[in-house]
Amino acid sequence: MRKILLSILFGLILIGFPILVSSDYYQHLVILAMMWVIIGSSWNILAGYTGQVSFGHAMFFGIGAYTAGILVVHLEISAWWGMLLGGITSMMIGLFVGWVCFRLRGPYFALATLAGGEIFRLIATNWESLTQGMVGILIIQTFPSKLPYYYIVLALAFVCILTIHLVMKSKWGYYFLSIREDQDAAESLGINTTLYKNLSLLISAFFTGMAGAFYMNYMAFIDPHVVFSLHYISIMAILVGIVGGVATIMGPAVGAFIMVGLQETFRSAFFGLAPQWTSQAHALVFGLLVIFVILFLPNGIVGDWPKIKRNVFRVKATG
Repeated sequence: MRKILLSILFGLILIGFPILVSSDYYQHLVILAMMWVIIGSSWNILAGYTGQVSFGHAMFFGIGAYTAGILVVHLEISAWWGMLLGGITSMMIGLFVGWVCFRLRGPYFALATLAGGEIFRLIATNWESLTQGMVGILIIQTFPSKLPYYYIVLALAFVCILTIHLVMKSKWGYYFLSIREDQDAAESLGINTTLYKNLSLLISAFFTGMAGAFYMNYMAFIDPHVVFSLHYISIMAILVGIVGGVATIMGPAVGAFIMVGLQETFRSAFFGLAPQWTSQAHALVFGLLVIFVILFLPNGIVGDWPKIKRNVFRVKATG
């Protein structure tokens, strides 16, 4: 009951945030954070719950973004249709990726997805007649205000988290967990592991593709090195999951706000209060944070929240 009340309170805060805080800058940060909630949650259902660690989620993000952009450039159709078509296109690519990559396990699967992301980056770079190559795709933003974008991505993040929660409470969720724990044992019990790994991948690809299409609409510009970026998309999705807590519903949400907050704090050199060289230190801080989490909070902030509370209370009691 307490968790439900906290979730409702957090939801109300997010709904009222743009009304209470009119600054475009802070609204922009929360929009980016919620976009990462979607990407991190999508990665989490595949890697955290099903045990199939992916290094190639930039592939689905970029496909969604380019689907929305190509609709405008070549078909003169609103990029907002890409919110749906981008997810569907990413699912179709996901079917092919699953057919190829699920023949592999463990680190070999992870490396195969990484290679897939790089392949699509090269395709987007060189297929200039379709993607405009390194020139990128530029569109006109639909809304002059950030408010519509805020509530669109908030709704999308809510649908993503709710869908994953319902899936994990269903029979599919139990099959995902059994595959993560022991794929051979799951197969011996009659579970079609290839089918359910593909279902997990399709859900993950769909929401990641929708996030990519939203990025195209919101930022109004994309190029291959941005939306197919290994470090900016794929690695960031992993960091969001690890820091927040893999195999937890709210872990990626917590990780997304922490990582976006840290990134912006260092990018802005502590909002102009620190020397300029600190703006280049965010990658180092990310690395140190991940090492700290792996060593002391292996289940992430949400997964190890009871441990955090216990240690904090102990410090207060002895202080």
